[in-house]
Amino acid sequence: MSQQPTSATSVHAAQAGTPARASRSPLWQTVSALLHDKLALIGIVLVTLFVLAALFAPLMAPQNPYDLSQLDILDGRLAPGSMSANGMVYLLGTDDQGRDLLSAMLYGLRTSLLVGVSSAAIALLIGASIGLLSAYAGARLDSFLMRIVDIQLSFPAILIALIFLAILGQGIDKIILALIVTQWAYYARTIRGSALVERKRAYVDAARSMALPDHSILFRHILPNCLPPLIVVATMRVAYAIMLEATLSFLGIGLPVTQPSLGLLISNGFEYLLSGDYWISFFPGLVLLLLIVAINLIGDALRDILNPRREG
Repeated sequence: MSQQPTSATSVHAAQAGTPARASRSPLWQTVSALLHDKLALIGIVLVTLFVLAALFAPLMAPQNPYDLSQLDILDGRLAPGSMSANGMVYLLGTDDQGRDLLSAMLYGLRTSLLVGVSSAAIALLIGASIGLLSAYAGARLDSFLMRIVDIQLSFPAILIALIFLAILGQGIDKIILALIVTQWAYYARTIRGSALVERKRAYVDAARSMALPDHSILFRHILPNCLPPLIVVATMRVAYAIMLEATLSFLGIGLPVTQPSLGLLISNGFEYLLSGDYWISFFPGLVLLLLIVAINLIGDALRDILNPRREG
């Protein structure tokens, strides 16, 4: 008799705890799994620090690298990470124009993140819409759209970007457009494969039987179930877009000098490596490397967490 209250209490506690565990949303489960992954946590911390540095660049930068009146071109050129002749302390040194390298990196980081994130987001919207339409519309339209995707993917992304920039010229809007053109096909191919599986589910047949419009079935029912692989691809493509922008800027056909990015800063210091002024390229290259590695760490963790074949 003395064990009965204990048993009832434990049953009541178990029943009370079940809804709490069951009520955890997939988003919360994904975030929790990311925070328990050490490598992903390192990536999250690094990306957060880089984003904050880019957002607050005007407040954190010792000088405005675009303001020519602040530059000491005569005495401040190619100064290492120490005090220059004019008495100002440059933590990471200066470049060939006398700009504080730390300030230029903060503004360049802002430009690189803006180009990478915005181009990946717009390409995701375009590619996801085309992929959903291709999977849902029928065999003829699906075949036509996928042949366009195949043609797009058959060319190297950097070659397509080079052609567009050669035609359109330099500029941050031009390079964003070029990156969108090079990336949309990856999202279209990814979501098309998931949507082909989802369109055969029972809930899609139920939605059709209720005479719901096609756009409602696509974007309110099929799209949410295709998000996991799309999120993984989007994370990877952001890192790739930043790297591709840096490559194009390094080649001198990406962003103009008035809008320096990390790739352009690396390019500016490349000719001074042999003379020993390594810091002009080294520090921007290190930041670019850490940024891409951090985003890829998050993407790898998301791929493992959102894998439907994962045990448990």
